Amino acid sequence: MSDSDTFVETVSEDNQTALSRLGSSKSLYADTGGEIDTEPVLEATADAEYAAWQTFLAWADDEAVDEAREAFEATADEEQDHYETVDGKLDDEYEPTDTPQLHEFLREQEDTVSRVGALVGRILASQRSKEQVVGYFVGDADPQTASLFRGFGEDLDDQLERATALLETVCEGDEDWERAREAATGAIQAAYDEYVETLEGMGANPKPVC
Repeated sequence: MSDSDTFVETVSEDNQTALSRLGSSKSLYADTGGEIDTEPVLEATADAEYAAWQTFLAWADDEAVDEAREAFEATADEEQDHYETVDGKLDDEYEPTDTPQLHEFLREQEDTVSRVGALVGRILASQRSKEQVVGYFVGDADPQTASLFRGFGEDLDDQLERATALLETVCEGDEDWERAREAATGAIQAAYDEYVETLEGMGANPKPVC
């Protein structure tokens, strides 16, 4: 594995089941604790966006590689904008308290290669969950908010392009590519593990109903 396109394809294929389930309607059910309503959906999104902002801000603060620091800063800025946008749509004052397991995993990554790999995994997982949020607001006859979250999805597309370009810069050999792949898979699995644990804790089957 020595190029970013192959990297994304390989990670997506290796984690096909997890990504598929993270993109199912049960994902939103898990994120909202079974309360699929506008406020819980927005609160769950605010938690995720706030955690992302803080993760990438911290990465940028202690990153020695210029290209990586700039990419992390740009991503942190986008996530801050996402969080503030969602926060502005909430009816009541909301303080994000829950750090998703995905971001707990990301914050454990200490070297540049692992961080960039984990970032790719986080984007692939987040793309799936964002689709469910868009679907919720489409179904709720709120095209304006659905369009807003489509815009977040476009930002994720840009982030993936940025992260994959960065992989080409920071991965100097097969060992680096493999470490990045393991980190990407770890990020997706962290998100999936929380999904499974939450649903099972609610007495629900994490497998989609076919």
